[in-house]
Formats: sequence, structure tokens, C-alpha cells
Amino acid sequence: MFQSTKNRNFVNQKVIIYAFFIAILFSFNSLSSQELPEIITNKKIAGQNYLPDFSYAGYHFGEVKIPQKTGQIINATDYGVIANDGLDDSKNLIKAIKASSSIKGDVVLQLPAGRIILSDILYIERSNFVLRGAGSGENGTEIFCPRPMMYLKDPESLTELREYLTTFDKRQREKENNVDLPFSQYAWSGGFIWTQVPNERVKSYLEKYDPKLNVLAKVLTGKRGENTFTVSDVNGLKVGEVVELELFNKEGENGEIIKALYNNANVKPGSHHWKFPTLPIVRQQVEIVKIANNKVTIKTPLLLEIKPNYQAQLVEWKHLSEVGIEHLRFTFPDTPRVAHHVEQGYNAMFLTRIFNSWVSDVSIHNAESGILTEEISNVTIEDITTDGNNIAHYTVAMGGVHNVLVKNLKVYNNAVHPLSFNTFSTKDVYQNCEVFTNANLDQHAGANHQNLFDNIKVHLSPKEDNSYPLFLAGGADYWKPSHGAFTTFWNINVAVTGKFDTSKPIVLNGMEDGPFARIIGVHGNQNFKLEYGPDAYIEFLNQPIQKEPSLYDYQLKKRLK
Repeated sequence: MFQSTKNRNFVNQKVIIYAFFIAILFSFNSLSSQELPEIITNKKIAGQNYLPDFSYAGYHFGEVKIPQKTGQIINATDYGVIANDGLDDSKNLIKAIKASSSIKGDVVLQLPAGRIILSDILYIERSNFVLRGAGSGENGTEIFCPRPMMYLKDPESLTELREYLTTFDKRQREKENNVDLPFSQYAWSGGFIWTQVPNERVKSYLEKYDPKLNVLAKVLTGKRGENTFTVSDVNGLKVGEVVELELFNKEGENGEIIKALYNNANVKPGSHHWKFPTLPIVRQQVEIVKIANNKVTIKTPLLLEIKPNYQAQLVEWKHLSEVGIEHLRFTFPDTPRVAHHVEQGYNAMFLTRIFNSWVSDVSIHNAESGILTEEISNVTIEDITTDGNNIAHYTVAMGGVHNVLVKNLKVYNNAVHPLSFNTFSTKDVYQNCEVFTNANLDQHAGANHQNLFDNIKVHLSPKEDNSYPLFLAGGADYWKPSHGAFTTFWNINVAVTGKFDTSKPIVLNGMEDGPFARIIGVHGNQNFKLEYGPDAYIEFLNQPIQKEPSLYDYQLKKRLK
């Protein structure tokens, strides 16, 4: 009897111990499942809340690191460029670029260490070209621009913009500041280093200048998020070609594509969504990887489902490729700010019509706009620092671009729009960036949609009511809402300083009309509450995403695996 009781107790102890370990294992698994948001781990929730794949952004779709080009090296000093002599180097720099352009194959134009004075625009108009300095630090290459572009001859490529600004009387009007001044052509365009395809229009402003496009094929059907679609005729297409996919709204104010852009949200689109039916409302530059019968497979996913009434088409897209700008710094003098949109032209770079290209290791001091972009795709802009005493308009801006990756951007200066997705920007990513002053995450209207703020840190001081407009909604009313569906915020670290009521949560707001945002992992050194436009998906509020701090990296690893 004693023996059986002892055995029974022993068995019970084993059951209890076993149950205890099962409970610990279950608890561990449960805890582990909470390490990542349900929007990527729960199939049901993921199916109900579309999350775009952002992993195709950047140089060669994120699959290739920025190269160290070792082509033929041309020394700018051989063309009369002398650093630290106090003399203007513009003519000799232009001479060196022209000489480099005549050489076939990969070319690196090497700038010397020290201060180089630039007072004219350097146009990069060829592929397979790298403009390389000796570094962005104190002992590297400094490009000093003593006067703004407003004193230069008007650029030919901005003729249409200048006429647009005059025709529509675009002015900055601030009665309280006694300001009534015309917009500058350099408020969102132009730069002392300027990539362009000669004689190719970059952005549409006036219908009379619309060129006749080389239409390669009509696109008939395709599903959002997939890489294959049907076309009317494949005879004009080639594997390996990079073309532009265009979708139109030709149905007026109630066009179906407008509803698709905003996922049928209860928002009021501005008039520019239907006033220009001959211009595409959605564009993406795509690389053709396969052609079979009337089906075309592209490298990247479709932004929207393609329907017959969108009159989608593939057109020729002229561009440069394998262009690099690296290892240098820009400096501009301290200058008083006149007013918003009345910038004088202290802009470092203007990147247009480039594909599979990069900017790396660049410091920019006192610019009105550091790096402006338009009509570029699959470009990586990394390791950029902006600082200075002047108030900037933009630091590194995304305007009318697709699959652009801006990573490791540090913003120390006061900028109106330190991080900004502007008109027609799609599938672009700000990753691992930090904003130290006047922090805001700007979405600037103009049918921009499906963009990603990824693993961003911001420093801010709340207002007296314990709120802060982190989610800025810029842009003109005729292009509102501020963004389309599925813009995503992932792992946003908010560092709060200053005086505020610690007994209440800090309200992060500023966005009233941006629909179907995905806001995941907003956290920081205080407790936060979010107020965001209609139908936002919010998860991991006040909780960092430590296991996968970058959605871009997570999606890229998953895709390449």
C-alpha cells in the first residue's frame, strides 16, 4: 500500500512538472508571437489590411550594394581645378565634365581634397559616370557655392516651370508678414549638381508643352501587388528594357481610379485629380523580365489593379543609369530667409531621370534644399547629413519618384519639410533616418501613396496642450488628400524633450485626411496617443519592434530568401 501511494505521488509529481514546462513553453511561444505585429504574422489580419512590399526600393531593387567603381579615373586637377586657392573653379569643372563625357565605359571624375568654389551648374548627362570627392569630412572635398542660382542664367529645362509660375500667378502671400512675392523656380527644382537627359522634359506644368509619347503597348489587365499583366501587343517590348507604366483618370471627378487611390475612403479629392485627363495620375518605372504571348512580367509589383477604363499604357522612358555622386560636402553661406517658396537657389543637387544610381556620403551645410528629386527610380541616397543656420525648405525630398531609398539621413538643421513624400511619389522609403529639430513626417499631397517611413527617430518638444503635429499634411488643396492609401509608418522612435504634462499621454497628430495609413510601432520615452486621418491601422502603439526594427529589411530578406 505504501509503495503504490509512493508511486502514485511520484507519477503526480511528474505530471505536475510536465504541465509546468508545457505552460512555460506555451507562455514563451505566446510571448514570441507578440514580438512582431500581427499585420505581418496573422494571416487573417494581413488579409484584411493590405501592406505593400517596399523591398524593391533602392539601387538594383535593394539586391546589390552600391559599387566602388574603378573605371577610367579622370582627375579634375588635370583640367585646372585647384583647391584652396580662393579662385572660382566653375569653368574648369565644366571642362572636366565635358572631357569625361566623351570617354566610353565607366568613368570616375575625381575631385581633389580641399575647397572648390562653384558658381555655375554642373550638368551630368551621361550614364556610367561617378562624381567622386575625397570625403565628406574636414579633410575631404568641399564644394563651396558663394552665390545662389538666382544670379545664374535661367536654365533652359525650367522654361515651362517659369511660364507656369507666371501664368497662374503663383505667389507667396503672408499678410501678417507683409509678404506678397512670386514663387521662385528654385523652390522645388534645380541644383548646382544636376542630372538630366538633354532636351527631355521632366515634369508637366502646361498642357501645350506635352510631348507626343512613344507608346509601346496598351496594358489591359493586372492585379495589385502582382508582377504580371496582359498587353495588347508585345512587338514593341524587350526583356531587360526599363519603361514607364502609366494609368489615367479620364472619367472626371468620380473616376474609378480616384477611388482606387484612396481605397474608397471618405475623403474629398482636389480638382487636379480630374482636370488633366491626358496626364497619368499613377506612374511607375518598371523593368521587363519576361514576355510570354501577351503577358509581360516586370521586376516590381503593380501599385494598383489595372482596369480597362484606366487606359493604361507602357511608354518609352529615357533615363541615365549607373550614375554616382559620392564622398563630398556642400557648403553655402549664412543667408537670411525671405519667405517660403521664395528660395534663392542654394540647392545642392537636383536628380532627374536616373535609374539604378546613387548618392553616398555627402554632407550639406546651409542649403535651402539639399537634394531634390524628380522622375527617378531605383536610386539609393545614403549616409547624408544636413546642417546649418539657415532655414531649409527640404533636406532630401521625394518628388514624383518611384522605388527610391533614402537611408541614414541625419537632419540637424531646421527644415520646413525634413522628410517629405511629394506629388506622385510611390513605393519610396526613408529608412534609419533621424531628425533633430522641427521634426515632422511630411506627406505633401499630389496622389502620393504606398510610401514608407521606416525605423525613424525624431526629437520633439510638445505644445502647451501636450500635442505635437508629427504627421504633417502639406501640399495644395487642389491635390489633397495628403496621401493615398497604404502609406506606412514602422518603428517610429519619438524622443520627447522640454516641458509637458507627464501625467497625460502626448498626442501625436497633424493628419486629418490621409486614409488607410499603417502606423505600427510608434514608441519613445513617453506615453503616446495617436490621432490620424480616416481608417488608420494602428498596432504596437507605445511598443518598439525590436525583433525587426526595419520593415524594408524584413521584407527584403523574406523576398530574397
